[in-house]
Amino acid sequence: MAEALLTGAVHLNSGADSAAYLQDEKSDFDVVPALNLGDLDITTDELILDEVDIHIQANLEDDLVKEALKTGVDLRQYSKQVETELQRIEQASIKDYIKESQNIASLHNQITACDSILERMEGMLSSFQSDLSSISSEIQTLQQQSVSMNLRLKNRQAVRGQLSQLVDELVVPSTMISVILDSPVTEQEFLEQLHELNSKINYAKELSFRETLACSDIQDIVDRLKIKAVSKIREFILQKIYSFRKPMTNYQIPQNTLLKYRFFYQFLLANERTVAKEIRDEYVDTMSKIYFSYFKSYSGRLLKVQYEDVADKDDLMGVEDTAKKGFFSKPSLKSRNTIFTVGQRGAVLSPAELEGPILIPHAAQRGDSRYPYETLSRSQHYALLDNSCREFLFLSDFFMVAGNSALDLFNSIMGKTLSMFLKNLSTYLSDCYDSIAVFLCIHIILRFRAITAKRNIPALDKYWEAVLELLWPRFELILEMNIQSIRNTDPQKLGVLDTRPHYITRRYAEFSSAIVSINQTFPNERTHTLLGQLQVEVENFVLKMAAEFPSRQDQLIFLINNYDMMLGVLMERAADDSKEVEGFQQLLLARTQEFIEEILSPAFGGMIAFVKESEALMEKGQLDKLRNDEARITQLVRGFSSTWKQSVEALSQDVMRSFTNFKNGTSIIQGALTQLIQYYHGFHKVLSQPAFRSLAVRSELINLHHLMVEVKKHKPNF
Repeated sequence: MAEALLTGAVHLNSGADSAAYLQDEKSDFDVVPALNLGDLDITTDELILDEVDIHIQANLEDDLVKEALKTGVDLRQYSKQVETELQRIEQASIKDYIKESQNIASLHNQITACDSILERMEGMLSSFQSDLSSISSEIQTLQQQSVSMNLRLKNRQAVRGQLSQLVDELVVPSTMISVILDSPVTEQEFLEQLHELNSKINYAKELSFRETLACSDIQDIVDRLKIKAVSKIREFILQKIYSFRKPMTNYQIPQNTLLKYRFFYQFLLANERTVAKEIRDEYVDTMSKIYFSYFKSYSGRLLKVQYEDVADKDDLMGVEDTAKKGFFSKPSLKSRNTIFTVGQRGAVLSPAELEGPILIPHAAQRGDSRYPYETLSRSQHYALLDNSCREFLFLSDFFMVAGNSALDLFNSIMGKTLSMFLKNLSTYLSDCYDSIAVFLCIHIILRFRAITAKRNIPALDKYWEAVLELLWPRFELILEMNIQSIRNTDPQKLGVLDTRPHYITRRYAEFSSAIVSINQTFPNERTHTLLGQLQVEVENFVLKMAAEFPSRQDQLIFLINNYDMMLGVLMERAADDSKEVEGFQQLLLARTQEFIEEILSPAFGGMIAFVKESEALMEKGQLDKLRNDEARITQLVRGFSSTWKQSVEALSQDVMRSFTNFKNGTSIIQGALTQLIQYYHGFHKVLSQPAFRSLAVRSELINLHHLMVEVKKHKPNF
């Protein structure tokens, strides 16, 4: 409706013009122009008949046409009716326009007023747009000014920072002067101001290289403060070092105090090297004397609680027990038994005792306690290790040294003490024949070396090597002397022959098991080689001693007793797969098998010989050669049946009397009875061959199962 009104308003300018407009419209209706049908004009000559058919068909599809055709309406009449209706509607529309002409005119006036308002707004907006363009240019100008001002501000701030730092470093505040001059060096405030002073000194040096004129203004004040600070620090540190020299002083306490003020030495080193060197030299001299005096006194007191009975050059493995039993010889003391036996001495290597508290000599003397050398050496070297680690860390921290410089400084303090230790050790070893003590000392040093390596303290590495270079040759020498003593032993000078284990082999077993058990933790090829040589000599000695017995059976009993004893002692401490254990197991097995054959031979030798001979002929297929030995076979069958029980009983008793180790004797009896059953089973097998099946004596053979049941009754139970 609004669009129709607006359209009408375009053609009608005012209410006065409405009548003229309507009059013109009426005249237009009176003159009807010719209707131009265009493409629908069927009178044109160009219309193709096919297209006419299409149009007709399309018109026939129209709903109104269909309705008209269906009702039989005359189309001409219908056309006139439609045209009349259109004219009536048009006249009604014109009347509506005339009736609303006032409103349309009013609307036209309002639109004209709106146009004027919009024109004024357009003018205002254009003015505002021009104002905005001028403001934009002003903003750009302000932005450029802001960037310029920001740059100037940054430049001024940079200059201010440098100038502020320069002024701060150059200015010496009154607080610093008063604290450096008047405050004790132990005050925290003094330490803080000393840091500040050190910073100003370094900054002044830097400015002097740049030839800054302002530096000369403060140089005199800074130098005087430096001299005062150096003087006070020197006095403080020297006082602490002198306090070490007081008797019964725990020097670790002043050391810890010095570590709290380690910056003092750093300040001296940076600003007054001569004073720093003086303090360092004074510390080295003082601590060197303290350590030397302490360890010299401690080592001397430790020797007073050592066992009085120590091994000498005659206490060797191959020396007979009767060699020193003269009228004027010293009595054999209890401690002498430990020469070849480790006993409880090996406990010194346990972690609890290895790093346990050191011995207190005067307390041990009051308690009348005595210790072997390795225990004293452990205590002495653990004290050395503990003090050396602490001293090395102090030197590295306080004097700010590392690497070779730290090692050189440490050696200048501890070198005299370490030299004394090496000299004392060399003196002791020159007359030492206790190989177990020396070997325990070697392993103590190896473990202490591992501890220092774990703590990352290389200060004692060369000392450990020097100690080992003294201990290893001495241990090898003592072992060589023992090997030579066994090699030179004359069996005929060792007293009455006895099939029981010899005391020399027992010494070897105890000694070898001790060395092997200790060496397992830190394996050493040199030790294995020497033990191998010692084992060869001991095996040769046992064979030489066995050769002194007239009968082979006694020889075998002696060999088995000694091999069994050595194997038992070794297995108590050494690993089952050690070279020594495996070697004696093979020797014991071989001699046991030979002994079993030997003890079966008197009672059952004939049968055993027949079985072996028959089995050899059976392998060659020549068993018929024994066909004529019926009398021999009969004698063997009847002899075994009548005497085997008594023979087995005598054999068992003889074995149990011959062997000191009940378990070993029982094992030999079982082996002998098992071997007897195997031989008798072989005897049965031979007599079951075709060549002997016709023998009547076969019926007198004892049933093998029955024999096994009876033999079990003779096996010892334990």
